[in-house]
Amino acid sequence: MTTPPPALLIAGHGTRDEAGAEAFRDFVRELGRRHPELPVAGGFIELSPPPLGDAVTELVGQGVRRFAAVPLMLVSAGHAKGDIPAALAREKERHPGISYSYGRPLGPHPALLNVLERRLDEALGDTARTPEERAEVTVLLVGRGSTDPDANAEVHKAARLLWEGRGYAGVETAFVSLAAPDVPSGLDRCARLGARRIVVLPYFLFTGILPDRVRRQTGDWAAAHPETEVRSADVIGPEPELLDLVMERYREAVEGDLRMNCDSCVYRIALPGFADKVGLPQQPHFHPDDDDHHHGPGQEHGHGHHHHGGHSHSHAH
Repeated sequence: MTTPPPALLIAGHGTRDEAGAEAFRDFVRELGRRHPELPVAGGFIELSPPPLGDAVTELVGQGVRRFAAVPLMLVSAGHAKGDIPAALAREKERHPGISYSYGRPLGPHPALLNVLERRLDEALGDTARTPEERAEVTVLLVGRGSTDPDANAEVHKAARLLWEGRGYAGVETAFVSLAAPDVPSGLDRCARLGARRIVVLPYFLFTGILPDRVRRQTGDWAAAHPETEVRSADVIGPEPELLDLVMERYREAVEGDLRMNCDSCVYRIALPGFADKVGLPQQPHFHPDDDDHHHGPGQEHGHGHHHHGGHSHSHAH
């Protein structure tokens, strides 16, 4: 008898905005429709029904004994690092005999960066079709904000990856809560850098109170600065790329394939402007401008290598 695959449990943050909560629930239902071979359930850590514990109980009621939990979150902050593992540990005590594996958060992943670029194109319409027009656009990527500096740094990483190879004047970052700079300060910075066209891009999966706050603060700033063109882009939303990425994280968790984060590796993924690097063998190299490394030819030293399924590459300095 073939052992059934582990079920999929989606862990959400939660929101007091009913439209945002329903968007999450719709997303979970769509995953279930796309993957009838898997039991799929989802729940929230806080603020919204159903709670994560009810989702686990639902799966157990269907006879599930093994599942993989995927945090439907863009960055690894307190919820992904602490609250969800703690909740899962409690559920294991409540339901003796179950086992689970835990996946990693979603971003920054090239598939999501492509969706963000699409949201920018939608916001700009026909006004930034040429490279010259796009070079006049400054993007302000706005994250949720966290007291965890690692989580905030992930938003900066996403901003840098979004800027690479896409031709925008720049991609700056701001946060809507708990971290600086806030949205008005981020817009001030863009203006001080000389921006005349700004698109504020919310780094959020679904609509909710915080994305609405981003849009409202953007509108207030724009009204006070009529000399600057400011547009608001939409959230990522339940795009096919997001559905596929959740399944990628599920498979990683099931297979125990939680290796180093290579999602944005130019030798594995065709990133804009770097597509010719995919699959290239890597050679040790040195950086002559790095004051900490004084290596002449033949004196380079490597930092090991890591594998990407069909190939591996080394990082050397």
